[in-house]
Amino acid sequence: MIDNASSVLPHFFADDTQLSGFSSPRNATTVCRVLERCVDDVQVWCSSRRLQLNPDKSELIWFGSQVNLERLASTDVSVRVGQTVIKPSDRVRDLGVILDSSLSMRQHIANVTSTCFFHLRRLRRLGKVLDRDSRNRLVCAFILTHALTIATPCLLDCQTPDLHRCNVLFTLLLRPRDHVTATLMTLHWLPVQQHITYKLCSLMDDARNCIQASINQSRLP
Repeated sequence: MIDNASSVLPHFFADDTQLSGFSSPRNATTVCRVLERCVDDVQVWCSSRRLQLNPDKSELIWFGSQVNLERLASTDVSVRVGQTVIKPSDRVRDLGVILDSSLSMRQHIANVTSTCFFHLRRLRRLGKVLDRDSRNRLVCAFILTHALTIATPCLLDCQTPDLHRCNVLFTLLLRPRDHVTATLMTLHWLPVQQHITYKLCSLMDDARNCIQASINQSRLP
């Protein structure tokens, strides 16, 4: 339970500020009041420096299990910013990632795959005038880099395998009904699921090496 403004966790960006708190469903209104007092203090600070908050760009979302979110349905869990009442949203965008209330990432995955298909449709117009190496580079730059940000392999959208197949068809100029399993090896591409796993493992290995290097540096006399 949050009982004072110091329990609000801030997260600052260059042009954005996030406030977060946690509680059980029965104490959700207490969190709202604490957030309101914290925002009021920020608004007073801004006014003293001739700045103004923009409530129209403020968003509110509750994260939790489906059971707890259903318990909040009958409770007023909105937050007032000045004269504006901000109602909870089902999803918000945070640094380009779409977060939903249940943190299933389904909406973000659908958005990323839709963007990838859009770029692929545009690239098809140039398919016959580009060589294979150029098509390969375009797919890696505009599509595969986006596909690697959609989540862990267990949360992949059902459209992802279709997207991977379309990438191969475009790069190799195959017909829609051609098999891509054998030709996939010629591109040296991992399937999307394995590619994401490889990327996550690479990031974790880099993080471990950085931490180990920092520890070794601190031990030097």
